[in-house]
Amino acid sequence: MQAFAALLDALVYTNSRNRKLSLIAEYLRETPDPDRGWALAGLTGALDFAAVKSSTIRNLMKERIDPDLWTLSRDFVGDTAETASLLWPEPLSTPAKSDATAPLSISDVVKSLGTMTRVSVATDLPQLLDQLDASGRYALIKLATGGMRVGVSARLAKTAFAKAFEVSVDEVEEYWHALEPPYSQLFAWAAHGADPPDTANMPMFRPFMLAHPLEDTKVDLAEYAAEWKWDGIRVQLVHVAGETRLYSRSGDDIGKSFPEMIGALDVPAVLDGELLVRGNAQGGEEGGAASFNALQQRLGRKTVSKKMLTQAPAFVRLYDVLMLEGEDLRERAWDKRRSALEALMARLSANHFDLSQIVEARDFEHLAQIRETAREDAIEGLMLKRRDSAYVAGRKVGQWYKWKRDPLLIDCVLMYAQRGSGKRSSFYSDYTFGCWDGDPDDGAELLPVGKAYSGFTDAELKKLDRHVRQNTVNRFGPVREVTRSMVFEVAFDSVHMSKRHKSGLAMRFPRIHRIRWDKPVHEADRISALRELIKD
Repeated sequence: MQAFAALLDALVYTNSRNRKLSLIAEYLRETPDPDRGWALAGLTGALDFAAVKSSTIRNLMKERIDPDLWTLSRDFVGDTAETASLLWPEPLSTPAKSDATAPLSISDVVKSLGTMTRVSVATDLPQLLDQLDASGRYALIKLATGGMRVGVSARLAKTAFAKAFEVSVDEVEEYWHALEPPYSQLFAWAAHGADPPDTANMPMFRPFMLAHPLEDTKVDLAEYAAEWKWDGIRVQLVHVAGETRLYSRSGDDIGKSFPEMIGALDVPAVLDGELLVRGNAQGGEEGGAASFNALQQRLGRKTVSKKMLTQAPAFVRLYDVLMLEGEDLRERAWDKRRSALEALMARLSANHFDLSQIVEARDFEHLAQIRETAREDAIEGLMLKRRDSAYVAGRKVGQWYKWKRDPLLIDCVLMYAQRGSGKRSSFYSDYTFGCWDGDPDDGAELLPVGKAYSGFTDAELKKLDRHVRQNTVNRFGPVREVTRSMVFEVAFDSVHMSKRHKSGLAMRFPRIHRIRWDKPVHEADRISALRELIKD
């Protein structure tokens, strides 16, 4: 654990991507199996210990130190693992030298965490923590709870693996999702020259091809095809050797949340598309795609009721075909794959699949006009795909572009602010805002409509933090209520009815577009204006 703790410590204190890559690569080369495999799984979020959650750590700490001291310290530091590792009381006695055990390895920790239950964790986890110093405790808690937050994405960790052993990151991605931690076959191949893992008959995930924002680029529609960018979740449906899997964009198996899709594909294939639910009372045209709000009700569920399957049935709007009946089509041009996909549609269930249609336009200017009129709940914008593009993992310049529709804008009043986490733990950076439920001059109430923590610069954050501190009227733990004295211009993608919010509304992807230092709060928008933006 000492070497892993040192790695996490070094990663926290560097902002350089190249330095992070070098640190991880060096660790992977120098650490033996299986420790390095478990460390890699931890960095990529591939470990899950059901008995250990953040609440477990909080409860253990409140049993050992004053609860108020814990709460105040956690709010100030902004990170549970860091706070707990520093405040954890040292054991009253240490083992005699002759009884001392060997230092804990990551493998020891993973094995112990994996055997803990919700009952035993209260005694087993403290025994592990007592054997470590503060940095070791920090690493253990991060590993156990899965919240690394050290500036390392799963993609960066895989890139570091490729760098460490001088192999292709695309090959690493290809094998990654077919293997389980601690990835002994992956290390055997990359580090020791063994044969690549055999994945031919496995329903494995293939990395998605992604798009760059279009920004100021114009494209020739003779070279690019346009199709709608649908507002669901990007999925990959795989049927191999009689087994079907449904994967999210990150490679997570989400089949339990959408069981109707598992039985829908019986053709050996790997399909790329957008998971949506049928339109009904929750929004969208009857039989078509409903808003993301309707889909969200089903995300993350381990079991799905018959009522939900009936009221919000899932389907996949297909974009691409990667493999078909054992043949890899990814090296073919997009238009060839599109033809193969169109031919495949007749073999697929019409209840569970349809085809994302091509958007026809005379030229780029005409396409821009079509994009401006797209305000259906399930449409985010347009995708532009080069007709001769192969299907390659990641974002390749000039191949695919995403052209999101312009966001909706509305003026809201700041109501509450909360401290951020990590580097923002010293600043009030998470803002809840609202709109007036009528005319404020007539005593109308301000109702919360959303929360955002992005869209402003570091310099603006400092000014906002100062404003919050100087205008606080009430405190609720880490949250401060402020005077009604600040207006935000908020950008968002759409708005939906919601029973969970007092205003009856919920925004999709709200973010701060502009801070209206100049605008009086009584001129902020009304709830009625926001309600008018709901698609009937």
